[in-house]
Amino acid sequence: MTVSANTHPQQLVLTNRKAEYEIDPVFLQRWSPRAYSSRPVSDETLLQVLEAARWAPSAVNWQPWRFVVAKTEEDRAKFLSFLFEGNAVWCKQAPVLILLASESLRPDGEGENTAHAFDAGTAWGFLSIQAARLGLYTHAMGGFDKEQAKRVLNLPESVVPHVVISLGYYGDPAELPEPLKAREQPSTRRRLETFVFEGQYGQALRVR
Repeated sequence: MTVSANTHPQQLVLTNRKAEYEIDPVFLQRWSPRAYSSRPVSDETLLQVLEAARWAPSAVNWQPWRFVVAKTEEDRAKFLSFLFEGNAVWCKQAPVLILLASESLRPDGEGENTAHAFDAGTAWGFLSIQAARLGLYTHAMGGFDKEQAKRVLNLPESVVPHVVISLGYYGDPAELPEPLKAREQPSTRRRLETFVFEGQYGQALRVR
């Protein structure tokens, strides 16, 4: 499908994504665009999105995820200072940027929480699905200078930055830089049999 200013994002989903088995439509509707509107996200809506992340499961219920939110022009400029140019060029339009990090140490001080990154990823998944339910779009970016992010945002040494998340409403893909316009569509997924096995790795799941 040719992406134009008149292309509704759900048209892109219907064209590019088909579930093999019945699932909630929100899982197909959630995708990671680069075209954002400057329409602001209300504080209430933002808190709804973060509330969903709050309820993610975690090892021993330690809840290691940490979020740093940028919604003012000044704070978003901080984020743009450590994002790689390939991301900064498009996500500067998004009204909200969020750094997702995680506390790597156990709350009891007895060493590292080896599940901290896994749990933070789960929180991101919850956040992204809630955003999709509210008609917003998210895009997680690993392309940024993590050491600079730690300095700029004053992260403690034990807090590990993972991704920067753009959050907002869908915009006009015609405003994207030329190389990105062709990529502005939902990606598909591999078939289940390519990554689901039964009994041992490489052995096909038996479906009766």
